[in-house]
Amino acid sequence: MKIIAIFDPINNINKNMKELIEKINAEIENFQKDANAQLEKGNKAAGTRARKASLELTALLKEFRKASIEFSK
Repeated sequence: MKIIAIFDPINNINKNMKELIEKINAEIENFQKDANAQLEKGNKAAGTRARKASLELTALLKEFRKASIEFSK
């Protein structure tokens, strides 16, 4: 009987990085949409959402940096 449940850290890191990049791209799109709505239409609520997105982007980018360093080891 074979057990093929081997943990592959490289593939796991790859998967995590891909998911993280997808989250970053989605948050960038949210930021751009809301920042433009604030700038072009004076939408104050969109400005609040853009600022919130910028904070989320900061956290995601820090997480990406850590994952990238781990991946390069």
